[in-house]
Amino acid sequence: MKASQTRMQPLDYRQEEVGRIMERWRATESCSLVGVGSVGKSNLMQHLANPVVQQAYMKETHVGQFGAIIIDPSMLGPLPADSDEQIACWIGYELMMHRMFMAFHQSELLDAKEMSRFVEIYETLQDGSNPLYAYMGLRYFELGLDLLMSKGIQIVFMFDEFEEMLKSLPIKFFLTLRGLRDSNKKQLSYLTFTRVPLMAVAEQESIDLLKIEEFMELFTDNVFYIGPYNNRDAHRMVDDLCRRNNRVYEEYVKNFLVWATGGFAGLLRASFRMLESFSDLNLTVVMTDGPALAEELSRKQPVQMECKTIWNSLSMAERQVLEVASGKLASFKRDVEADQAAEYLVRKKLLRSEGNLLTIHPPVFHYFVKEYGGG
Repeated sequence: MKASQTRMQPLDYRQEEVGRIMERWRATESCSLVGVGSVGKSNLMQHLANPVVQQAYMKETHVGQFGAIIIDPSMLGPLPADSDEQIACWIGYELMMHRMFMAFHQSELLDAKEMSRFVEIYETLQDGSNPLYAYMGLRYFELGLDLLMSKGIQIVFMFDEFEEMLKSLPIKFFLTLRGLRDSNKKQLSYLTFTRVPLMAVAEQESIDLLKIEEFMELFTDNVFYIGPYNNRDAHRMVDDLCRRNNRVYEEYVKNFLVWATGGFAGLLRASFRMLESFSDLNLTVVMTDGPALAEELSRKQPVQMECKTIWNSLSMAERQVLEVASGKLASFKRDVEADQAAEYLVRKKLLRSEGNLLTIHPPVFHYFVKEYGGG
């Protein structure tokens, strides 16, 4: 597979998370990633798809025989009105086959005859003129997959914004993915990225959990919460923003920015752009008035937009817990759902629990929730 043309991150970018994920990939296991908006999801997905990164973390895996393929639901073809289940499933197979073809259509592992067959399978699945092909979509996708599997290639399909896949495609589609995985256990796995845990997504979409359980079981043992950048990655991002925008800031200003935003990529980017609006950022002001500066940042429109992105990615139960923690909501009913929501927020690094005290993190998001949350 060819490397992505997007800007590469350093090899140690999100080292802890990438290490855990690729350890599971080496075992051909599927992973569920959970993270709010503003965590830098796109950069992480592109990083995971980079063959150079894969070689660094999975040294015994030959680059040409491994492919991590991003499936973006925004690229799903339009679903015809009143289409049946088979046609709806074809939409998913078509996208996955297309992305798989784009990843391997120049592979040196396939000889001329095999490549010709691969192209033929791809073009047949893509053919929309014969309605029978739509009903045979799974079979053609399976043929294309089998051709690559026969060459010893290992594939991970990475589903971005997986909530949209669950909304758009029938349960049967996901059960066939489970079937394909069962037939290729040593070479095929999946990765999903959602804003809440998979089972919670299914509940929100009123999907019968028993019907989709077989697919969901693939991810049970490998659920990873993707939080903000660690200190190294956050400072690296600030330095990169300084270079690209031709700005020079003292180290204490950079430290303040990382602290105020908690290292959430979207908040970092938006807050960096607002630094120019502060008339005085000397050491004394930053050291003594840090919370007040963070509160002022939270009122800037670009920062508010990023805070809203985070807020909108949370469940109603999570929002209620945050409103209680901010003092906006005086009382609420504590039950299993509320406790689970608080646990999710802690894992997402939006809430810190110290004894019976809950504190919203990072500071700019705390002030946003306090003033605008629920509004």
